[in-house]
Amino acid sequence: MLVDRFGRVATDLRVSLTDRCNLRCAYCMPAEGLDWLPTPDVLRDDEVVQLIGLFVGLGVTEVRFTGGEPLLRPGLVDIVSRVASLTPRPRLSLTTNGIGLARHAGRLRAAGLDRVNVSLDTVDPERFRTLTRRDRWSDVVAGLAAADAAGLRPVKVNTLLMRGVNDDEAVTLLRWCLDRGYELRFIEQMPLDAQHAWDRAQMVSAREILDQLAAAFTLTPQGQGCRGSAPAETWLVDGGPGTVGVIGSVTRPFCGDCDRVRLTADGQVRNCLFAREESDLRGPLRAGADDATLAERILAALWAKRAGHGIDDPGFLQPARPMSAIGG
Repeated sequence: MLVDRFGRVATDLRVSLTDRCNLRCAYCMPAEGLDWLPTPDVLRDDEVVQLIGLFVGLGVTEVRFTGGEPLLRPGLVDIVSRVASLTPRPRLSLTTNGIGLARHAGRLRAAGLDRVNVSLDTVDPERFRTLTRRDRWSDVVAGLAAADAAGLRPVKVNTLLMRGVNDDEAVTLLRWCLDRGYELRFIEQMPLDAQHAWDRAQMVSAREILDQLAAAFTLTPQGQGCRGSAPAETWLVDGGPGTVGVIGSVTRPFCGDCDRVRLTADGQVRNCLFAREESDLRGPLRAGADDATLAERILAALWAKRAGHGIDDPGFLQPARPMSAIGG
């Protein structure tokens, strides 16, 4: 099993397929973009599938494909199909900005993808253009509808609220998602921006989000206050069946129950989203290391996982890689 020294067992693998993105969200990267990974450094399709197979053999039961923007990966559909053929078959999901999803949703579903998370921070097209520096709001909305029609359910919407930017949209966003049968998840802004400009004082907290929602809806906690390893605390809205979730990674961390491990697009194992250390798999893999040797490196990387992300520690340092290069 993928166990660490605190007894946590990793069963959820996040696989970044690329660090590239076709949006330039202000809270993630500068307008000019970033220096992307050189193509030779990125894992090839066969390498991605082989390494995922090792993780599945070590107990991973859920694989989520991330980026950057994973829909930019040319071999995405084939990778999904091959991973869906693994035994035991892991549950497969995709985190995407939704651009291009309308074209690919049906093929991804046929290949074996189970569901999607789509990022959308506003229901105002003009505000979307300002936030992302791209005029693609209608493409994201079309992608959400296509995912739902293809059966990639539940369709989850990830939203990040920013103070003075879109923090007035919590209620509007929830109504918009409820009307369409999507599951909305608000996420606290984390110190993972390329600019290293994150300011906790400017972060819209989980408590603030819930206070806004409670003024307009009746929220009933699910799970009797125990979310286990799930990152989101969830509530029934007005008695259900619709729900809303809040991922309070900063103010309401779930590190003690974390079951996640990450594989970057260039083949590095990260045992925490905020880790500053990585364990290289690409180098040994390309040098001819056998599966047993690679598995040992994976196990060692997980064993070294820290107790928590340490955002509140005086010595906390933001990871050198931004979110787009780590994978969500």
